[in-house]
Amino acid sequence: MHAYETITDRKIRFALVGCGRIAQNHFASLEQHADRAEIVDVCDIRPEALQAAVTRTGARGHADLKSLLSSSNADIVILTTPSGLHPAQSIDCSEAGFHVMTEKPMATRWEDGLEMVKAADKAGKRMFVVKQNRRNATLQLLKRAMQEKRFGRIYMVNVNVFWTRPQDYYDSAAWRGTWEFDGGAFMNQASHYVDLLDWLIGPVESVQAYTATLARNIEVEDTGTVSVKWRSGALGSMNVTMLTYPKNLEGSITILGEKGSVRVGGLAVNEIQHWEFDTPHAMDSEIGDVSYATTSVYGFGHPLYYDNVIKVMRGEAEPETDGREGLKSLELLIAMYLSARDGRRVSLPLDY
Repeated sequence: MHAYETITDRKIRFALVGCGRIAQNHFASLEQHADRAEIVDVCDIRPEALQAAVTRTGARGHADLKSLLSSSNADIVILTTPSGLHPAQSIDCSEAGFHVMTEKPMATRWEDGLEMVKAADKAGKRMFVVKQNRRNATLQLLKRAMQEKRFGRIYMVNVNVFWTRPQDYYDSAAWRGTWEFDGGAFMNQASHYVDLLDWLIGPVESVQAYTATLARNIEVEDTGTVSVKWRSGALGSMNVTMLTYPKNLEGSITILGEKGSVRVGGLAVNEIQHWEFDTPHAMDSEIGDVSYATTSVYGFGHPLYYDNVIKVMRGEAEPETDGREGLKSLELLIAMYLSARDGRRVSLPLDY
């Protein structure tokens, strides 16, 4: 294990690369934490996006990553670029002596994810993978119920992501809907839900998946289904589509166990719809509050995620999702894609 430096005598300095849609969530989060964090550099290859980011943040602007890395005094570089660019950029940042925070998915290929973690380790730098949905109050409560073993043995788990992404969403940028830079419905839109399979339920033994491109003119899948068997013996499935008519319908997880049944649903696991256990517990009184706290479906978790990162850098906390934790959901995603491609069951762990 590395002894990482801690920073307690000044604000943690961030640089951000890729000033597109998701970057706005990061800017807003950093504004909320302005007492402990500041953004010092931004980078984008598109002049208008870069100018907007400079205007919002007051940071130094860079037209390419190389110029940022050669001159920035940031502690952490945030990557909010197309997914397929994360690996090379992350490795460049690590080798240049920066900590890295990457948006999901950390990579679109398994070996790329491994190389990213290795590069950070070699440089003695931290790597954070953004999993802000874990911070949803609804999922935090569910995680506590799992840790307290309230379900007893888990029998069945079902995850649904019934959302909508019109063709003009994919047409809005050339990288969207491509294998190399984006990945499909599982890897891009539903990756936070894939993350729940391991984070909440435990290690997966094997998966069997089908994917299809039914209605969108893209390289990748707009619809898919996967059967999952956990090492604990639990069985389950995940159903994902970006073709729901006419708008997003649900993002949910249902867990059925020996001593409890829970369903967290809504548009994005933001409301507890069923919560029943054989033995009462103090946490049961929080159900209404956590659903209310998670009403802001998008962007809710980023400020809380940043709070953890800042505390880690100050030496006050352990990272919730580092590179190795990020590899767990990447491994699951890659197993699903291999299964769908080859028409076979894929067992975990994948070959290293």
